Order: sequence, then C-alpha cells, then structure tokens
Amino acid sequence: MSLRSLNIPVIDFVGRRKYAMIFSAILLIVSIASIGFQGLKFGIDFTGGTLIELGYEKSADLEGIRSKLAAADFKGANVQYFGSDTEVLIQLEPQATSSAKLSSSIIRMLGEGIDVRRVEFVGPKVGEELTNDGGLAMLYALIGILIYVAFRFEYRFALGSIAALIHDVIITLGVFSLLQIEFDLTVLAAILAVIGYSLNDTIVVFDRIRENFLASRQVEPGSIINEALNQTLSRTLMTSLTTLLVLFALFYLGGEVIHSFAGALLIGVVIGTYSSIYVASSTILAMGISKEDMLPSEKEKKEIDARP
Repeated sequence: MSLRSLNIPVIDFVGRRKYAMIFSAILLIVSIASIGFQGLKFGIDFTGGTLIELGYEKSADLEGIRSKLAAADFKGANVQYFGSDTEVLIQLEPQATSSAKLSSSIIRMLGEGIDVRRVEFVGPKVGEELTNDGGLAMLYALIGILIYVAFRFEYRFALGSIAALIHDVIITLGVFSLLQIEFDLTVLAAILAVIGYSLNDTIVVFDRIRENFLASRQVEPGSIINEALNQTLSRTLMTSLTTLLVLFALFYLGGEVIHSFAGALLIGVVIGTYSSIYVASSTILAMGISKEDMLPSEKEKKEIDARP
C-alpha cells in the first residue's frame, strides 16, 4: 500500500536530487582542497612525541604554561585542560632526551606543587606504522562492505553504498582539516564507526527499495525509490536524533579526552543520514536500476522451485 493512497504527504527526494548533488559536490571540493593544501593536524599517536598529564591544586593558567614552554624552546607544544581546569595535558614533539628527564625538567620549569599523573612516549616509527595501519583499516572496511552489499543486493547497490561511504569519510576528514582539529586514534575509531552507522542506514533504505521494486506495478524507478525513502524516513530520523542526543552530551560533558571522538561522530551521523537518503539512492538511480535487476535469474528460479 502506497503512502499516497493513505493521504500521507510524500516528500519529493528524487526531484530534489540535483540540488543535493550540487551541495555534495561543493562539500567534497572544499574538503579535498583543504586536505590537499592544509592536510590533517595529526596528534601524537601518529606524529610521535611525549604526552605529560599534570595535576594542579588550583586552576591552571594555560597561557602561562604555554609561555614558559615557549621560553624553554619547546616549540609546537599543545597545552589543554584534561577533564577539569586543575588537570592539564601537555603534548610535545619528539625530543632528543628521554621521557623521564623531559618530564623532570618541565616540572622544575613550571614550579612546585604539581602532581605528575602520566608520562607517555610515542616514537616516530610507531606513529608512521599507526598512520599506515589506520589507512589500511579504512580501505579494508570499504572493500569488505563492497563485497557484502554486492552479494546481498546487486552490484549497483554496492557501488551506491560505497559512493555514500566515501562521501561521508571525505567530508568528515575535510571538516577536521578545515578547522584544524587534532586527528588521533580516537577520531580514526570514530570514522570507522561512522562507516558502520552510515552503512546500516543505507542497507535499510536499499532493502525497502528492493521490496518496493518487486511488489510495485509501477515501472518508474524514481517513483519507487522516492516512496521507499519516505517509508523509511521516520525510522532514519528517529535513529539519528536519538544518536545525536547522546553524542551532544558526550561532546559537551565528556571532557577533552573524547571531545574529538564525539565531534567526529556528530559530523559523521549528520552526513551519513543525508547520504543514505540522497547520495546512495541517487547513485543507483543514475546507474539505471530497474525492476528486472531485482528479479532472480532463471538458474536461481529453478533452484528455488527445486527446494522442498
């Protein structure tokens, strides 16, 4: 039963797909340009260096700490609060001295009454390996998704889902590059989670599109896809809104530790919801999907008929 027969308003997603494609193209161009010219601001996990967590008795003066570190020739030091204004996290570029000597010299320089909570060192070689492994993890995830969707649905659906996922990943990375937000392992984990979230939304939409193609007598693919998008819209929006409520709480109340992680997920969920509606469906429509593509082949029909 169609939504029109129930007098339920139908949003013309397919009719607006050209505007959506222009919007996506602008976002992709800006993101790729930013990544190409500015690059990503990699954190200590990828670049290597020393991380020192300090505890103060009273509220710490970040500007004062930065000035002292700059005067001591610790260039490029990143100083920020870590949970509260009495806890400070200092990230330094790779140094020639050991992490123990380095932390001791910094404590002497900053003054007494400071509690050293944690000192971590990541070598440049480890950072390079993490960069390569992170890129490969993302690539393997996309290849696995391509294979799964191709077997689960049809090759056009597989290409549509990959187009949506690449769209989401590039735009999320573009925002981090444009705003120069630190990119560390937690952000990489968030992007892999975004891939899974976006794929889940896309699979739900694709499943309804396939059902409508097989059940409908219409021959116009655009109308069938449009109705499928409207039928899954409430589910898509409710899932996204409830997820965003949790992510907003993590972003504003979770502290510096998961700030970038929650931020990446916020961007990814919004873009992923948009791409599952417009990018994935527009891609399969542009590739000429039809009802005949959904029907089983003669061999598959014989196998189905032969089953007990």
